[in-house]
Amino acid sequence: MLLEINTRSEIPIYQQLSEQIIMGIATGELAVGESLPTVRQLADEVGVNTMTISKSYNQLKEAGYLITDRRKGSIVTLPKPYQKDEKELLKSRLAQILAEAKVHQLKENEVNSFIKEIWSGFSESINSLE
Repeated sequence: MLLEINTRSEIPIYQQLSEQIIMGIATGELAVGESLPTVRQLADEVGVNTMTISKSYNQLKEAGYLITDRRKGSIVTLPKPYQKDEKELLKSRLAQILAEAKVHQLKENEVNSFIKEIWSGFSESINSLE
C-alpha cells in the first residue's frame, strides 16, 4: 500500500496516515492479519518523524484497527462492531458532510450515487469475516 502525505494539508500527518490505513483495510489493500512496516521503516519511507508514525499507530490501536505482537509488530485487525453511541457519533459526522453537500446544492440522487460508488469500492471480504 502506497501512503501519500500532503504536507500542505490542514489535516495533521498522523491523521492522514490513520485515514489511509483505514481506507486500505476497507478496500482490501491491507488484509486482516497483515503486518505493517515498523515505525522506523514507515517514517523513512514517507519521510516523516518516527513520533508521527507512532502517534498514528497508537491511534489505530486504540480504535481497534491494529494489534501489537512483539514478534510481528503492528498487525491489521478489524475493530468491534459499532455500539449504539458510536453509531450516533457516525450519524452526526455524516450529517455534517451531508449538510455541506446540501449547502453546495448537490442533489440527493448525486449524493446517493457517490455513496454507492464509494461503498462498492470496499472489500467484500470484510463482511465475510464477521
